[in-house]
Amino acid sequence: MKNYYVYLLASAKRGTLYCGVTSDLPARVWQHREKLVAGFSEKYGVSLLVWYEVHEDVHAALAREKQIKKWNRVWKIELIEKENSEWRDSYPEVC
Repeated sequence: MKNYYVYLLASAKRGTLYCGVTSDLPARVWQHREKLVAGFSEKYGVSLLVWYEVHEDVHAALAREKQIKKWNRVWKIELIEKENSEWRDSYPEVC
């Protein structure tokens, strides 16, 4: 069974945020970290994996990503800090 991941990257604690979805979280975060993804994440240096959740259904993952992207910044910060109050980088854990 394939999993899909909705994730939030940050440039620093309470810094710039980026929301995305992928089926290969370690590879996708690595692409962001290495600045191989042109656009927002490259421009703003968002490379810290500060939050993610797993979905078994791609449609549910895409819907959740769209939902979070519509949220205001305060809600996104609350979501992160509920599980990761120190804003530690979870990338080493997912590799």
